[in-house]
Amino acid sequence: MQIIRRAAALCSATLCSAAIVLALAAGALAQPARPASPPGSAATSGIPRFESHPAAAGPPERNAPLVLTRRDREYRTRLRAAAAGPANFAGHYVLTSWGCGTECRYGAAVNLRTGRVTFLPFATCCFGEAPDGTEDAIAFRRDSSLLVLLGMTDDRGAGAGTHYYRIRGDRFVHLRSVPFPPRR
Repeated sequence: MQIIRRAAALCSATLCSAAIVLALAAGALAQPARPASPPGSAATSGIPRFESHPAAAGPPERNAPLVLTRRDREYRTRLRAAAAGPANFAGHYVLTSWGCGTECRYGAAVNLRTGRVTFLPFATCCFGEAPDGTEDAIAFRRDSSLLVLLGMTDDRGAGAGTHYYRIRGDRFVHLRSVPFPPRR
C-alpha cells in the first residue's frame, strides 16, 4: 500500500492509473496486512513504551570530545561522525548503527556529555515486526531512553523476538524480551 500511495503522490492524474498498475505488478499488494493487536491484549500488555521512559536530560550546549577505547577504534569513523551530530536518542546520546551482514544491524550510543561510547547489547539479525507495530531492527527516539531491538540475538538463531532495553548511566539495562510467534 505504501508503494501505491507514493506512486499516486508523485504522478499526475493521467499517469496515476499506469503508476498504480506498475506498483501492483511489482507485488505491492501481495503481502497481506497484519492485524494489529488490540490495546490491553496479551500480545501488548506490559510492553515497554517510549512514553513510559522519558529522557533524563537534554543535549549539552557543546558536544564533549569523543573518548575511544581500544575496542571503539575499530568503529572510529562511524563513532566520530555520530559524535559530531545532534542528539537523537535519550536526550543527550547519538545512536548510530551499521550493517554487519545480510539483515544484520549493530551499533553504539555516544554520550554527548561525556564522549563515552556504549555498544548495543548485541547485533540483531532477521528482524520482523514488534507487537507495538515497530518494524525497524533498531527503534529509538530522542525524547526517550527506551531502545527496541528486533530479531535474533547475535545471529545465533536463538532469542528471536523483540528486546526492550533502557539506557541508564551509559549501560543498556534489559527490561523485557518478547519471543516472535512461531511461523506457520
